[in-house]
Amino acid sequence: MPTVPNDAPNHAQNDAPNHAQNDVPNDVPDDVPDDVQNDVPDAAPKAVPHQDPNRLPHHSPPHAPLLAVEDFFAPPARVAASISPDGTRIAYLAPWRERLNVWVESLDAGEPARCVTADDNRSVHTFRWTDDPRWLLYAQDGDGDENWHVHRVDLDDPDAEAFDLTPYPGATAVAWETSPARPGRMTVHLNHRSPAEFDLCEIDIATGELTVVAQNPGRFAGLLPTPDGKLYAQIWRPDGEIDFAQWDPETGALRPVATFDGAEHPVGINPFQPTPDGTGVWIASYGDTDHLGIARLDLASGTQTPVDSHPGLDLDTRSSVFPTMPEPLILDRGTGELLGVRYLGERQVVHALDPRFAAVLENLEKLSEGELASVSGDTSGRRWVVSFSHPLDPGVTYFYDHSTGESRFLFRPLPGLDPATLAPVAPVTITARDGLGLPSYLTLPRGAEPRGLPLVLLVHGGPWHRDSLRFDPTAQLLANRGCAVLQVNFRGSTGFGKSFLQAGVGELAGRMHDDLIDAVDWAVAEGYADRDRVGIFGGSYGGYATLVGVTFTPDVFAAAIDFCGISNLVTFLRNVPEFVKPSLYNNWYRYAGNPDDPAQEAELLARSPISRVDAIRTPLMVIQGGNDVRVTRAESDQIVEALRARGVDVEYMVKDDEGHGFVNPENNIDMYHAADRFLSRHLGTRAGTDRNAAGRAGRRQPR
Repeated sequence: MPTVPNDAPNHAQNDAPNHAQNDVPNDVPDDVPDDVQNDVPDAAPKAVPHQDPNRLPHHSPPHAPLLAVEDFFAPPARVAASISPDGTRIAYLAPWRERLNVWVESLDAGEPARCVTADDNRSVHTFRWTDDPRWLLYAQDGDGDENWHVHRVDLDDPDAEAFDLTPYPGATAVAWETSPARPGRMTVHLNHRSPAEFDLCEIDIATGELTVVAQNPGRFAGLLPTPDGKLYAQIWRPDGEIDFAQWDPETGALRPVATFDGAEHPVGINPFQPTPDGTGVWIASYGDTDHLGIARLDLASGTQTPVDSHPGLDLDTRSSVFPTMPEPLILDRGTGELLGVRYLGERQVVHALDPRFAAVLENLEKLSEGELASVSGDTSGRRWVVSFSHPLDPGVTYFYDHSTGESRFLFRPLPGLDPATLAPVAPVTITARDGLGLPSYLTLPRGAEPRGLPLVLLVHGGPWHRDSLRFDPTAQLLANRGCAVLQVNFRGSTGFGKSFLQAGVGELAGRMHDDLIDAVDWAVAEGYADRDRVGIFGGSYGGYATLVGVTFTPDVFAAAIDFCGISNLVTFLRNVPEFVKPSLYNNWYRYAGNPDDPAQEAELLARSPISRVDAIRTPLMVIQGGNDVRVTRAESDQIVEALRARGVDVEYMVKDDEGHGFVNPENNIDMYHAADRFLSRHLGTRAGTDRNAAGRAGRRQPR
């Protein structure tokens, strides 16, 4: 169901560069243990090795050449292709005036591609076709402020400017969707009336006419309309439960349909997808198992019926945090019927639920060694455009015609990046000090002896997210500089079962951090890492983990880079946008604490790096977006000011035209050049040359 997200990422995290880690506010339980010290175990934890799946490069240079930061973080040549409903054209993102914009190209006629958006201030990352191939929609915010507006493009009139369908200053449009049941129209949740309340609106795409379908009475996380005109509301309760009920806006009456355990869904129930007939909803459900599958919720009776599951894997719900990542459900473009379901463990597994799609899927998966990423088909189900995720060959994209069996290569997003120069990524399972297995990924520099290397612990955000076997430009840049890179799915990460997820309750700066330290100890004990040259780097929650690393375990790390990280859990939770706060009960309040409770406020402060700032002796670099509304600039300012007051030198980079994660390529490139130099100084890695610094500074200035 289209619920208002507790934070909507401000740009794509795809298998192409030009992404930053965008992470979601989540919650914390009440039972926060008193002891948050991280004791280094006496014996190094053990790991279970896995087969290296990266088979693509058949001939590799003995030593990887030193690649430029721009090779990883300049805009992709083309990316994110999607086929039109009639199957005649594709739309994709490509640079125009140094920003990603939407381009449209014929699949058959050989006509030149045409740029159909014209944003030279900020890259576009989210777009979609409508049921009418004349209209295309895209979203854009202002310099990372996450006030999203949805714009319409008229593909029949090349001279027409993009039209803002949600032209309300200071408002944000979320959960905007089209449906086969309502051709020519789009539903959207919009807070144009009150910043804390999202009303359900419907927009006529051709005319731009907006109708408020239902005004949010103030307690609904989202509203679901059905084809017969009924409305259903999702309500996040302070006790952590999630109510789902039919709502009569005339009388205000609620008819309960179902109640869900919010502890199982810290960032919301995803998917929550209406069935085409309007009588049910496909929902994420654990049922009686430890793994997340799909069930059908009947809207009349509230009965849940299992639809599909995997005995050992969870649904791939990464799109809950990064909407541009693959959705867990693959739906028919024309009818909305369920075609397939994605699961993700060490590798992806796709279950085909439709016999015709099963035949399509079998042929699609033959096109690449990678895992199926984006999937778009025309309304007939005959023509398809798909991309693939692969650690060494990111985003390779193909066209496939099921009626003829024809397939053809369309593009690689990074045509100048030779897979043979990239570093293989190996899945490993590291055993934590309490016996919990931690699914992790180890990237080793190509051509280097894997002994005694500088190591960077690269920490994912969320924390209700996960690392996976994919192209990560940060990890590849670090490996190219001679580092081993370790990415750990610490307890509390999503995608590894309910018990693994809930093992993170109450463990911020506790066992969640122990898991990271145990992983470092493993890498040292196995001989991969030099104990004296270990760095830590993370964004959002990963930035918080970085700051915890240098305050709670100051002797472990020789260098640290914090990107938009939380320094004070109390001020962070008090400063999130008002519309986010109802969702905090199931994530941050459950996992860390509620600052409105004095005892929990004290625990939050005890788990905050700012409370131990005097312990910092690790060289630290802090990076922040000036317009970040999730982890505001005050979080970085606090830690930097406290260090400078002690006379400690800390590198501090602020980009005023960015939000939570950087989008503009010159800012990403500046950041990674600075990080490259910083790690070279403190870990002894090799560093590239910033040969375009002067040109970037003169060409692009923050607005």
